[in-house]
Amino acid sequence: MRRFVLTLVVILATSLSLRHVHAEGAEVIDGVAAIVNNEVITISQVRELIGTRERAMREGYNGPDLADKIKEMRLAALKDLVDRQLIIQEFRKMQEKGANIPDHVVDDRVQGIIREEFAGDRAAFVRTLQAQGYTLTRFKEIEKEKIIVQALRQSKMTESFLVSPNQIQSFYDKNRPAYTLPEQVKLRMIVLREGNSGDIISGANKDQVAEEIREKLKTGAEFDRMAQMYSEDEATRDAGGDWGWIERNTLNEQLSKTAFTLKPGEISPIIKVQNSLYILTVEARKNASVKPLGEVREEIEKTLMQKERMKSQQRWMDGLRQKAFIKILS
Repeated sequence: MRRFVLTLVVILATSLSLRHVHAEGAEVIDGVAAIVNNEVITISQVRELIGTRERAMREGYNGPDLADKIKEMRLAALKDLVDRQLIIQEFRKMQEKGANIPDHVVDDRVQGIIREEFAGDRAAFVRTLQAQGYTLTRFKEIEKEKIIVQALRQSKMTESFLVSPNQIQSFYDKNRPAYTLPEQVKLRMIVLREGNSGDIISGANKDQVAEEIREKLKTGAEFDRMAQMYSEDEATRDAGGDWGWIERNTLNEQLSKTAFTLKPGEISPIIKVQNSLYILTVEARKNASVKPLGEVREEIEKTLMQKERMKSQQRWMDGLRQKAFIKILS
Protein backbone atom coordinates (compact mmCIF):
# COMPACT_ATOMS: atom_id res chain seq x y z
CA MET A 1 0.00 0.00 0.00
CA ARG A 2 2.83 2.44 0.93
CA ARG A 3 4.60 1.81 -2.37
CA PHE A 4 1.34 2.50 -4.23
CA VAL A 5 0.88 5.82 -2.40
CA LEU A 6 4.46 6.85 -3.13
CA THR A 7 4.13 5.91 -6.78
CA LEU A 8 0.95 7.96 -7.00
CA VAL A 9 2.74 10.93 -5.41
CA VAL A 10 5.51 10.68 -7.98
CA ILE A 11 3.02 10.50 -10.88
CA LEU A 12 1.16 13.51 -9.57
CA ALA A 13 4.40 15.39 -8.96
CA THR A 14 5.63 14.88 -12.49
CA SER A 15 2.32 15.75 -14.13
CA LEU A 16 1.20 18.68 -11.98
CA SER A 17 2.79 21.93 -10.97
CA LEU A 18 2.44 24.04 -7.88
CA ARG A 19 1.30 27.62 -8.40
CA HIS A 20 2.50 30.51 -6.30
CA VAL A 21 1.92 34.25 -6.55
CA HIS A 22 5.04 36.40 -6.81
CA ALA A 23 5.31 39.53 -4.69
CA GLU A 24 4.70 41.71 -7.76
CA GLY A 25 1.48 39.83 -8.54
CA ALA A 26 2.69 37.80 -11.54
CA GLU A 27 1.97 34.09 -11.42
CA VAL A 28 5.00 31.81 -11.22
CA ILE A 29 4.87 28.09 -11.98
CA ASP A 30 6.82 26.04 -9.44
CA GLY A 31 7.65 22.42 -10.17
CA VAL A 32 8.62 19.54 -7.91
CA ALA A 33 12.33 18.94 -7.54
CA ALA A 34 12.30 15.78 -5.42
CA ILE A 35 10.17 13.38 -3.36
CA VAL A 36 11.48 12.33 0.05
CA ASN A 37 9.30 9.54 1.42
CA ASN A 38 5.85 11.15 1.19
CA GLU A 39 6.98 14.80 1.14
CA VAL A 40 7.78 17.15 -1.71
CA ILE A 41 10.79 19.45 -2.21
CA THR A 42 9.94 22.19 -4.68
CA ILE A 43 12.11 23.98 -7.19
CA SER A 44 11.39 27.23 -5.37
CA GLN A 45 12.94 25.77 -2.20
CA VAL A 46 16.11 25.02 -4.15
CA ARG A 47 16.14 28.55 -5.56
CA GLU A 48 15.49 30.00 -2.11
CA LEU A 49 18.53 28.18 -0.74
CA ILE A 50 20.96 29.36 -3.42
CA GLY A 51 19.36 32.64 -4.55
CA THR A 52 22.11 34.97 -3.34
CA ARG A 53 24.95 32.75 -4.58
CA GLU A 54 23.27 32.24 -7.95
CA ARG A 55 22.88 35.98 -8.48
CA ALA A 56 26.57 36.47 -7.66
CA MET A 57 27.50 33.68 -10.07
CA ARG A 58 25.51 35.27 -12.89
CA GLU A 59 27.69 38.35 -12.50
CA GLY A 60 30.92 36.37 -12.82
CA TYR A 61 30.06 33.78 -15.50
CA ASN A 62 28.13 33.57 -18.75
CA GLY A 63 27.29 31.13 -21.53
CA PRO A 64 27.93 27.39 -21.08
CA ASP A 65 30.14 28.01 -18.02
CA LEU A 66 27.28 29.76 -16.25
CA ALA A 67 24.82 26.99 -17.11
CA ASP A 68 27.21 24.31 -15.83
CA LYS A 69 27.95 26.20 -12.61
CA ILE A 70 24.26 26.83 -11.87
CA LYS A 71 23.38 23.20 -12.58
CA GLU A 72 26.13 22.03 -10.26
CA MET A 73 25.03 24.45 -7.55
CA ARG A 74 21.36 23.46 -7.81
CA LEU A 75 22.15 19.75 -7.62
CA ALA A 76 24.27 20.31 -4.51
CA ALA A 77 21.50 22.41 -2.96
CA LEU A 78 18.91 19.75 -3.77
CA LYS A 79 21.05 17.06 -2.16
CA ASP A 80 21.34 19.26 0.92
CA LEU A 81 17.57 19.76 1.04
CA VAL A 82 16.97 16.02 0.70
CA ASP A 83 19.30 15.37 3.63
CA ARG A 84 17.61 18.08 5.66
CA GLN A 85 14.20 16.57 4.94
CA LEU A 86 15.38 13.13 6.03
CA ILE A 87 16.67 14.59 9.30
CA ILE A 88 13.46 16.55 9.91
CA GLN A 89 11.44 13.38 9.33
CA GLU A 90 13.69 11.53 11.75
CA PHE A 91 13.10 14.27 14.33
CA ARG A 92 9.33 13.89 13.94
CA LYS A 93 9.69 10.25 14.94
CA MET A 94 11.63 11.39 17.99
CA GLN A 95 8.88 13.89 18.82
CA GLU A 96 6.50 10.97 19.26
CA LYS A 97 8.78 9.90 22.11
CA GLY A 98 8.88 13.36 23.68
CA ALA A 99 11.69 15.16 21.86
CA ASN A 100 11.11 18.87 21.25
CA ILE A 101 12.76 22.20 20.42
CA PRO A 102 11.33 24.84 22.81
CA ASP A 103 10.10 28.06 21.21
CA HIS A 104 12.50 30.11 23.32
CA VAL A 105 15.47 28.40 21.62
CA VAL A 106 14.27 29.64 18.24
CA ASP A 107 13.47 33.09 19.67
CA ASP A 108 16.97 33.29 21.14
CA ARG A 109 18.47 32.42 17.74
CA VAL A 110 16.44 35.15 16.03
CA GLN A 111 17.36 37.69 18.70
CA GLY A 112 21.01 36.78 18.23
CA ILE A 113 20.74 37.41 14.48
CA ILE A 114 19.09 40.80 15.11
CA ARG A 115 21.78 41.72 17.64
CA GLU A 116 24.80 40.55 15.64
CA GLU A 117 23.78 41.32 12.05
CA PHE A 118 21.46 44.30 12.50
CA ALA A 119 23.02 45.99 15.56
CA GLY A 120 19.85 45.27 17.52
CA ASP A 121 17.58 47.09 15.04
CA ARG A 122 14.51 44.83 14.85
CA ALA A 123 12.76 47.13 12.35
CA ALA A 124 15.71 46.86 9.94
CA PHE A 125 15.62 43.08 10.36
CA VAL A 126 11.91 42.92 9.52
CA ARG A 127 12.37 45.21 6.50
CA THR A 128 15.13 42.92 5.22
CA LEU A 129 12.88 39.88 5.62
CA GLN A 130 10.11 41.58 3.68
CA ALA A 131 12.49 42.63 0.92
CA GLN A 132 13.58 39.01 0.56
CA GLY A 133 10.00 37.73 0.51
CA TYR A 134 9.96 36.18 4.01
CA THR A 135 7.49 36.54 6.83
CA LEU A 136 8.79 36.39 10.39
CA THR A 137 6.87 33.16 10.91
CA ARG A 138 8.49 31.56 7.87
CA PHE A 139 11.92 32.75 8.94
CA LYS A 140 11.43 31.18 12.38
CA GLU A 141 10.38 27.92 10.75
CA ILE A 142 13.58 27.90 8.70
CA GLU A 143 15.73 28.66 11.74
CA LYS A 144 13.99 25.94 13.74
CA GLU A 145 14.75 23.43 11.01
CA LYS A 146 18.39 24.55 11.02
CA ILE A 147 18.55 24.01 14.79
CA ILE A 148 17.02 20.55 14.46
CA VAL A 149 19.39 19.54 11.66
CA GLN A 150 22.44 20.87 13.50
CA ALA A 151 21.44 19.21 16.80
CA LEU A 152 20.78 15.79 15.27
CA ARG A 153 23.94 15.86 13.16
CA GLN A 154 25.96 16.78 16.22
CA SER A 155 24.35 14.04 18.30
CA LYS A 156 25.41 11.41 15.75
CA MET A 157 29.10 12.29 15.98
CA THR A 158 31.12 9.67 17.83
CA GLU A 159 32.68 11.20 20.95
CA SER A 160 34.46 8.13 22.35
CA PHE A 161 36.84 7.55 19.46
CA LEU A 162 40.44 6.98 20.58
CA VAL A 163 43.39 7.88 18.36
CA SER A 164 46.33 5.50 18.57
CA PRO A 165 50.00 6.62 18.50
CA ASN A 166 50.43 4.69 15.22
CA GLN A 167 47.61 6.65 13.60
CA ILE A 168 49.17 9.93 14.70
CA GLN A 169 52.60 8.89 13.40
CA SER A 170 51.13 7.73 10.08
CA PHE A 171 49.22 10.99 9.59
CA TYR A 172 52.33 13.00 10.44
CA ASP A 173 54.46 11.06 7.94
CA LYS A 174 51.90 11.40 5.13
CA ASN A 175 51.38 15.13 5.74
CA ARG A 176 54.94 16.16 6.57
CA PRO A 177 54.94 19.07 4.04
CA ALA A 178 52.10 20.67 6.01
CA TYR A 179 54.36 20.79 9.08
CA THR A 180 57.40 22.12 7.23
CA LEU A 181 58.47 25.68 7.99
CA PRO A 182 59.93 27.32 4.85
CA GLU A 183 63.28 29.08 4.69
CA GLN A 184 63.00 32.70 5.88
CA VAL A 185 65.17 35.81 6.04
CA LYS A 186 64.77 38.93 8.18
CA LEU A 187 64.92 41.68 5.59
CA ARG A 188 65.41 45.45 5.40
CA MET A 189 65.05 47.36 2.15
CA ILE A 190 65.73 50.86 0.79
CA VAL A 191 63.66 51.83 -2.26
CA LEU A 192 64.27 54.73 -4.65
CA ARG A 193 61.68 55.39 -7.36
CA GLU A 194 62.71 57.05 -10.60
CA GLY A 195 60.38 59.82 -11.78
CA ASN A 196 58.50 59.88 -8.49
CA SER A 197 56.54 63.14 -8.24
CA GLY A 198 56.98 63.04 -4.47
CA ASP A 199 60.74 62.57 -4.56
CA ILE A 200 62.60 63.12 -1.32
CA ILE A 201 65.69 63.65 -3.48
CA SER A 202 64.24 66.23 -5.85
CA GLY A 203 65.96 66.45 -9.24
CA ALA A 204 68.80 64.12 -8.25
CA ASN A 205 70.09 61.26 -10.35
CA LYS A 206 68.69 58.21 -8.59
CA ASP A 207 71.39 55.83 -9.82
CA GLN A 208 74.10 58.08 -8.41
CA VAL A 209 72.22 58.55 -5.12
CA ALA A 210 71.74 54.79 -4.81
CA GLU A 211 75.48 54.26 -5.29
CA GLU A 212 76.26 56.85 -2.61
CA ILE A 213 73.81 55.23 -0.15
CA ARG A 214 75.32 51.81 -0.77
CA GLU A 215 78.87 53.12 -0.22
CA LYS A 216 77.82 54.67 3.10
CA LEU A 217 76.23 51.37 4.15
CA LYS A 218 79.40 49.46 3.25
CA THR A 219 81.48 51.84 5.37
CA GLY A 220 79.32 51.34 8.44
CA ALA A 221 76.24 53.56 8.14
CA GLU A 222 73.23 52.08 9.93
CA PHE A 223 70.79 50.60 7.44
CA ASP A 224 67.66 51.60 9.37
CA ARG A 225 68.79 55.23 9.65
CA MET A 226 69.62 55.39 5.93
CA ALA A 227 66.22 53.88 5.08
CA GLN A 228 64.46 56.49 7.22
CA MET A 229 66.36 59.26 5.46
CA TYR A 230 66.24 58.09 1.85
CA SER A 231 63.77 55.25 1.21
CA GLU A 232 60.66 56.17 -0.79
CA ASP A 233 58.69 53.13 0.30
CA GLU A 234 56.13 54.77 2.57
CA ALA A 235 54.98 51.48 4.07
CA THR A 236 58.40 50.65 5.59
CA ARG A 237 60.40 53.90 5.63
CA ASP A 238 59.52 54.98 9.18
CA ALA A 239 60.38 51.45 10.40
CA GLY A 240 63.83 51.71 8.87
CA GLY A 241 62.95 49.62 5.80
CA ASP A 242 61.98 46.66 8.00
CA TRP A 243 60.08 43.88 6.20
CA GLY A 244 60.36 41.43 9.08
CA TRP A 245 60.64 37.70 8.40
CA ILE A 246 59.75 36.86 4.80
CA GLU A 247 59.53 33.72 2.67
CA ARG A 248 60.69 33.32 -0.91
CA ASN A 249 57.23 33.99 -2.36
CA THR A 250 56.90 37.34 -0.55
CA LEU A 251 58.90 39.29 -3.16
CA ASN A 252 59.15 39.14 -6.91
CA GLU A 253 61.62 36.62 -8.33
CA GLN A 254 64.52 39.03 -8.85
CA LEU A 255 64.40 40.55 -5.36
CA SER A 256 63.74 37.19 -3.72
CA LYS A 257 66.70 35.56 -5.45
CA THR A 258 69.00 38.31 -4.18
CA ALA A 259 67.58 38.36 -0.65
CA PHE A 260 68.01 34.62 -0.17
CA THR A 261 71.62 34.63 -1.38
CA LEU A 262 72.74 37.33 1.09
CA LYS A 263 74.57 36.47 4.28
CA PRO A 264 73.46 38.18 7.52
CA GLY A 265 74.83 41.73 7.54
CA GLU A 266 75.71 41.73 3.84
CA ILE A 267 74.56 44.64 1.63
CA SER A 268 73.11 43.73 -1.76
CA PRO A 269 74.09 45.27 -5.10
CA ILE A 270 71.68 47.89 -6.41
CA ILE A 271 68.77 46.05 -8.02
CA LYS A 272 66.69 47.76 -10.69
CA VAL A 273 63.12 46.54 -11.19
CA GLN A 274 61.07 48.58 -13.64
CA ASN A 275 61.31 52.21 -12.38
CA SER A 276 62.60 51.43 -8.89
CA LEU A 277 66.02 50.87 -7.35
CA TYR A 278 66.44 48.55 -4.37
CA ILE A 279 69.16 47.99 -1.79
CA LEU A 280 68.66 45.01 0.53
CA THR A 281 70.23 43.66 3.66
CA VAL A 282 69.49 40.48 5.58
CA GLU A 283 69.76 40.63 9.37
CA ALA A 284 69.19 36.93 10.09
CA ARG A 285 68.21 33.66 8.41
CA LYS A 286 66.09 30.65 9.31
CA ASN A 287 66.65 27.43 7.39
CA ALA A 288 63.69 25.31 6.34
CA SER A 289 62.70 22.94 9.13
CA VAL A 290 60.02 20.41 10.03
CA LYS A 291 58.00 20.83 13.22
CA PRO A 292 58.73 17.85 15.51
CA LEU A 293 55.91 15.38 16.07
CA GLY A 294 55.69 16.31 19.75
CA GLU A 295 54.87 19.88 18.81
CA VAL A 296 51.95 18.96 16.53
CA ARG A 297 50.71 15.76 18.21
CA GLU A 298 47.69 17.41 19.85
CA GLU A 299 46.73 19.16 16.60
CA ILE A 300 46.89 15.86 14.67
CA GLU A 301 44.87 14.05 17.32
CA LYS A 302 42.10 16.66 17.09
CA THR A 303 42.13 16.42 13.28
CA LEU A 304 41.81 12.63 13.35
CA MET A 305 39.05 12.74 15.95
CA GLN A 306 37.12 15.26 13.86
CA LYS A 307 37.50 13.05 10.79
CA GLU A 308 36.11 10.09 12.71
CA ARG A 309 33.19 12.16 14.03
CA MET A 310 32.32 13.21 10.49
CA LYS A 311 32.51 9.59 9.34
CA SER A 312 30.10 8.51 12.07
CA GLN A 313 27.70 11.28 11.06
CA GLN A 314 28.00 10.24 7.41
CA ARG A 315 27.24 6.60 8.29
CA TRP A 316 24.08 7.78 10.05
CA MET A 317 23.02 9.83 7.01
CA ASP A 318 23.73 6.88 4.69
CA GLY A 319 21.46 4.77 6.89
CA LEU A 320 18.63 7.31 6.63
CA ARG A 321 19.00 7.42 2.83
CA GLN A 322 18.98 3.62 2.52
CA LYS A 323 15.71 3.34 4.47
CA ALA A 324 14.00 6.18 2.60
CA PHE A 325 12.18 6.50 -0.70
CA ILE A 326 13.93 9.30 -2.61
CA LYS A 327 13.07 10.39 -6.14
CA ILE A 328 14.97 13.23 -7.80
CA LEU A 329 12.89 14.90 -10.51
CA SER A 330 15.04 17.86 -11.61
